[in-house]
This record gives sequence, C-alpha cells and structure tokens, in this order.
Amino acid sequence: MARDYLPHTALSLRIDSGLNRFGEGLSFVWFVLLAVIVCNVTLRYAFSQGRIELEELQWHLYSIGFLLGMSYAYQADAHIRVDVLHENFRHSTKAWIELYGIILLLLPFIALILVFSVRFVESSWAVAEISMSPGGLPLRWLIKAALPVGFSLLLLSALSRLLRVWYFLFLQPQVEVVDAD
Repeated sequence: MARDYLPHTALSLRIDSGLNRFGEGLSFVWFVLLAVIVCNVTLRYAFSQGRIELEELQWHLYSIGFLLGMSYAYQADAHIRVDVLHENFRHSTKAWIELYGIILLLLPFIALILVFSVRFVESSWAVAEISMSPGGLPLRWLIKAALPVGFSLLLLSALSRLLRVWYFLFLQPQVEVVDAD
C-alpha cells in the first residue's frame, strides 16, 4: 500500500474501519450484477427475449457499485494516481501533494456534486420520475439518490485522509536521524 507512512488518528481509524466494512459488504453488488448480465444475455440470445428492466437493473447495479465503492477505493488506496512519479517522492512531498490535492481539488469537487445532486434527487422525487422505457424500472429518484450518498461517503473518506495527512505534516513528532560515527 502506497500510503502506509500516514499515521492514523482515532477518528480516521474509526472512519476507515467503517468504510472498509461497508466496501466489503457492498462487494456483493458485483456478483448480483454479473448474475443479471448472464440472465439477460441468456434470455436475449437463447430465448430471443430482451428485457428492458434487466438492462436498466444492470445500469443501476453498476451505478451503485461505482458510486458507493468510490469511498472504499479511496480509503484502500486502490484509486488511480501517477505512480511512476509518486513512488519516487519522499513521504513529506507525497503528504504535501495529498494535502493540496484534497483541499484544492477533491473537497470542492465533492461539495459541488453534493449541492447539485441533492437538487437532482429532489426534482426526481417531486415528479415521481419513472423510466421512459416501456417496462422500465420505477422510482428513478432512488437510483439518483446513490449520487449524493456515494459522494457523502467519499467526503468521509477524504476527511479521514485529510486527518491522517494533517497529523503527519503538523502534529506528528519529528524524529531526527542521527548518524552513528
């Protein structure tokens, strides 16, 4: 794991532990998605029966897995970064990049998504939006609600990481390396 140098705080440990349990529990979504895809393909090609509700269910399950899994991926350091550069940096350089990345990029992006996604879900709820496809799934607001939920979980993960970086940079006692001559 690339970020083992970051010490945990009591709060970051609790947040990360909760997100880890949530992510592991959420992993069943991928098996359900696989089963729905196999079922849909079998119905379509073996029985010439296309089912729009199964196609929409695939989209919904993928959306849930992706949106709710972002926080787990960030917490577990399984997200994409430019490791070719990052792996050669000193820990303090990595921490400073992480600090500025969280504060200047990630947190404002999450805030923007949260502000607009809540309105997006509210408008869908207000009109009782359903799929426009015949035979499609009802309760469109429910799948749209995965957006603010997923980004709220990502916010928790980002705050946990921010606590860890802040502790590393500003609160951790600095140890001097003394040469033994």
